[in-house]
Amino acid sequence: MIREPLIFELSAKGKRAFFFPTLDVPERKDCLAGISLRHEIQGFPEVSEIEIVRHFTRLSQTNFCVDTSFYPLGSCTMKYNPRVNERVAAREAWLSCHPSAPAELVQGNLEVLKTLEDLLSEITGMDAFTLQPSAGAQGELTGMLMIRACLQERGDPREVVLIPDSAHGTNPSSAHICGYRVVEIKSNEKGTIDLTSLDQAMNDRVAALMITNPNTLGIFESEIDRIAGIVHERGGLLYMDGANMNALVGKFRPGDMGVDVLHLNLHKTFSTPHGGGGPGSGPVGVKKELACYLPVPVIEKTSAGYTLNFDLPKSIGRVRSFYANFLVLIKALAYILSLGGEGLKEVAEVSVLNSNYIRKSLEGLYHLKYDAPTLHECVFSDKFQKERGVANIDIAKRLIDYGVHPPTMSFPLIVPGALMIEPTETESKRDLDTFIEAMKAIAKEAIEKPELVRTAPHTSYVKRLDETKAARYPVLRWEGEKEE
Repeated sequence: MIREPLIFELSAKGKRAFFFPTLDVPERKDCLAGISLRHEIQGFPEVSEIEIVRHFTRLSQTNFCVDTSFYPLGSCTMKYNPRVNERVAAREAWLSCHPSAPAELVQGNLEVLKTLEDLLSEITGMDAFTLQPSAGAQGELTGMLMIRACLQERGDPREVVLIPDSAHGTNPSSAHICGYRVVEIKSNEKGTIDLTSLDQAMNDRVAALMITNPNTLGIFESEIDRIAGIVHERGGLLYMDGANMNALVGKFRPGDMGVDVLHLNLHKTFSTPHGGGGPGSGPVGVKKELACYLPVPVIEKTSAGYTLNFDLPKSIGRVRSFYANFLVLIKALAYILSLGGEGLKEVAEVSVLNSNYIRKSLEGLYHLKYDAPTLHECVFSDKFQKERGVANIDIAKRLIDYGVHPPTMSFPLIVPGALMIEPTETESKRDLDTFIEAMKAIAKEAIEKPELVRTAPHTSYVKRLDETKAARYPVLRWEGEKEE
């Protein structure tokens, strides 16, 4: 593969993308007096228009994206985003609305938001929702702030939050930011919460248990009723990380199983692809006991229309500027309405089917630390390949040579050398087979040609990097060629 030069390397003094015609009127130099103007940028590239077009077109063709290929990133839910959702969100009626417009001028917007809240409540079994949080982690923070506010009003704020070792990595941070000390609960041999450990740890100092269900192993916490009972009997609240709701929509309602607070990732479960820094959306659903603590404003429907209610004395306050990532919410609503109830059930069914197809196809070739039934994702490890000196990072790099994006690596931490695979419901059997055949080929190479795998990738645009050096000494600015 030919290396694409940097735009600075294409530069040559005097090149221009366009030229203005000679002025046919007198020049005035005082028109912009007093206005800050940007002067020439030192070392700015000088290139022609065709060089610019071809350079960025070639770069775009080196990008890996969900529109062209399968992203098997476990826990990230990188699925195809239906174009109808994008077209609905791109309507001028939405784009032209100003976020500071008064409620009476954006009744349609508020109706959309309230409709989405109601649908999410129905899907999850929760009593009320806020759509404000911009991502899952902010949703976690919002939920934990409401839990703290509730317990403080009871006169018993408590000081500890329990988090299983199979939970998402942002859970401990969210609890810590809210002022709690985190205590880890170990998983049992099945990969689910050890009830004996939970029973011993759940005391009058524990504010909540934060549970991810299905957990990061893709395993459903089948004892969720007993877990909720242990937490509630001792005065605690149950928080559920709903980032893996992709496996449950239409099949399981957390609110019916004792969950008090739940966040969803609309940018994962309901349309907008996750990744690349955003945009995201992490709505939070609560049961009635916690509804009075929701962030303000709260959308309400009255006889006169939709209003934004700021008068909630017990509210935790705002959690972001304006109301929410509105266009992400539009896409989520379009996704839900276009699929309907039966379609949402099929999302969960096909997600689980695709994951188990991959799991069954690769069992025996890659180590499976936990053999319990899995739902939307499965987690292998590099244990078998390590015997030949091949690590999970080598497998990931070799997948690039096969034109396949690597799965999530080295997470969850309870599986050393983890390969975390989530196909989502959007992938066809043909795409799954491409991934499976590549993984099978690499397993064979790890035995017969381990050095080939250890030195991969061989055909990619960028070869193997020194990850440690890249993290410690990032190159963030072009300084030109070094003089000898």
